[in-house]
Amino acid sequence: MQALNDWFQKGLTVEEYKNQMTAHKENMDEVARKFSLPDDQDFFSELAARHLRVIVLTEDWCGDAMMNNPVLIALGEAADVDIRFLLRDSNLELMDQYLTNGTARSIPIFIFIDEEGREVAKWGPRAQKVQSFVDEARSTLPAKEDPAFKDGQDLLIKHLTAAYVERKDFWVEVYVELKRTLQTT
Repeated sequence: MQALNDWFQKGLTVEEYKNQMTAHKENMDEVARKFSLPDDQDFFSELAARHLRVIVLTEDWCGDAMMNNPVLIALGEAADVDIRFLLRDSNLELMDQYLTNGTARSIPIFIFIDEEGREVAKWGPRAQKVQSFVDEARSTLPAKEDPAFKDGQDLLIKHLTAAYVERKDFWVEVYVELKRTLQTT
């Protein structure tokens, strides 16, 4: 699986990714400041012993990435997991191998690989609790043909962004799902 190793090598480090951000940098930094990993040292040690790395398909305009990436970064720091970021729109060849429901280029996608570059786990784009919240919020939107749709969608995005920056329960759920995903592989 040299290919995933090649994608990993091509990726941006955490600092390089943060430095190129323009859209959600402040929000992502706020989530990172407020989020604390649970005291889960046994899990961090087990994860570190596996020598995993992760490729993150992302874009800085994405609210889900703004919320999920800081959780992954904190986990990576605690468990010595090296992370590389690839911008989705510049890496469609890889993105199209990780479509949500076989059709959507939803992000972020976290691809965990071993030392040989074999995929051992994949997670994203949302924790189930967050997906339910988004589905509920979207259910109030008018039909796309409705002239009020664009304004409604703009308000929805503001509502979701605020929730993503404030809802600690969402961040915890992302962590719980990541842990569950990594423990079952």
